[in-house]
Amino acid sequence: MTSVPRAAKWWAQDYLYAGWWQLKAALSRAKPEDFASGTGRAVVVIPGIYESWQFMLPLIEALHRNGHPVHVVTLLQRNRLPVQQAAQLVADYVTRQDLHEAVLVAHSKGGLIGKYAMLKLDQESRISRMVAICSPFSGSRYARFLLVPSLRAFSPRDALTLQLAKEEDVNQRITSIFGEFDPHIPEGSLLPEARNIKLDLGGHFRILSDRRTIQAVVAEAV
Repeated sequence: MTSVPRAAKWWAQDYLYAGWWQLKAALSRAKPEDFASGTGRAVVVIPGIYESWQFMLPLIEALHRNGHPVHVVTLLQRNRLPVQQAAQLVADYVTRQDLHEAVLVAHSKGGLIGKYAMLKLDQESRISRMVAICSPFSGSRYARFLLVPSLRAFSPRDALTLQLAKEEDVNQRITSIFGEFDPHIPEGSLLPEARNIKLDLGGHFRILSDRRTIQAVVAEAV
């Protein structure tokens, strides 16, 4: 069990990181085409709620350095759409770009979007697998206390969250990466039948740029 002082330290570091990277993402001059080249397996990045694709630049840059063409779905913008609508945008993008054997790399809400796309919208089997970081596959008990509908949707009692948790057909094609402590998801991101990778880290955002996370994502995206 994580000690209270250690959890408090991770919590503070996590919010400092999130604030810093939201600013960096807003000021970033990176363009989607900067990462579209490569001979490796195509990767499609799905950020978390209120995150632009630039928020995931540490992972995007690492994947691209390792030969992967990395795709971003700009129509997601800051990912405030309901999961089903966002998943349709992802599935449409994969089809429009004629991607095959694609790997989804998702953060937080992005994991729910990716799983829905794999379950319901990938009739042509264009998506090979997904690597999800800190995704609330079983929901978060904190969500039911939030006033914003887009956040309250992550409640463990939400109909779609319950449906996705029950449907395990694609879980064997998912790798779930998470830390020892996540201040936003007390239930954790353990996913039955999936490949679960628990790192000696804490936080929900800061984990994205940790070298251990990056190494795990790159290894799983091959």
